[in-house]
Parts: sequence; structure tokens; C-alpha cells
Amino acid sequence: MLSRCGRRLLHVLGLSFPLLIGWPLFLFPHGFMKPQVMFVLGGPGSGKGTQCARIVEKYGYTHLSAGELLRDERKNPDSQYGELIEKYIKDGKIVPVEITISLLRREMDQTMAANAQKNKFLIDGFPRNQDNLQGWNKTMDGKADVSFVLFFDCNNEIWY
Repeated sequence: MLSRCGRRLLHVLGLSFPLLIGWPLFLFPHGFMKPQVMFVLGGPGSGKGTQCARIVEKYGYTHLSAGELLRDERKNPDSQYGELIEKYIKDGKIVPVEITISLLRREMDQTMAANAQKNKFLIDGFPRNQDNLQGWNKTMDGKADVSFVLFFDCNNEIWY
């Protein structure tokens, strides 16, 4: 649960964003609207997925799980990245940031193309390290606005 986990807004990977939920949605044509992103970070079992579901229900965000996108892509027989993702995951390595960002960007673009008012995204489990953050900043600079980061920090006694 959010309160039991002691939700804290932290400086994550050198970032600091104000906690803003439910800011006004200004309706612009899709071509002018940038995705509004909230990164959701925390360890396994910290409640990211549970809290994302609640935020989606209450505030209308679209939840994108970086891990789910990677797993789905590696199962797709037509994927240009499937084999490479499979290799990285089998080797216990982090998938190259360009691939993860490409999948996230594709999902955001498809969501916004289907409904121009759906421009608020929860990105669960990304960025995972400084390289991911630098890749995001390089690739997405001017293409998406990161509003803030939620970091769930729970000690093991709460869950076990």
C-alpha cells in the first residue's frame, strides 16, 4: 500500500520534479501535443504496478511498463528487436536504452494517435540507471515533458 511503503518523492538519478497530479489538460492537435511523462520507480514488489493502476483509474494516465513492453517485443515473431532483447535478458543484462526508448515512444505515439487527449503516461520501471536517463534526455529532448518521478521505497519487512 502506498502509505505503508512511505511514498517519497526523491531525487532519483539526479532529477528533482515537483509533485503535480491533475494539471490542466490543454487540448491541442496531436501534432503539437507532447507526451506528459511521470517515471515510476522502485524495487520489485514495492507497489509500482498497484499504484499505477490506481493512478490510471483516478487521473486517466496511460500505464506503460518498460519490462512488459520488452517481454512482449521479444515474443513477437515479426520484431526487429526480439532476438536481441532475448539475448540481453538471458544474459541478465539491461537491454540497450535505444531499444527501450523506441518501444516506449512507439506506444506513446500509438496511444496519442488513437486518442489525442491521452497524452499523460506513467512509465513504470524506467529509467533503471544513469545510462537510461542520459539516453532518454538525448532521444526525447523536446519530444516529451517529464513532469515528475515517483519512487517507492519499501523495506522488506512490509512485504514478507
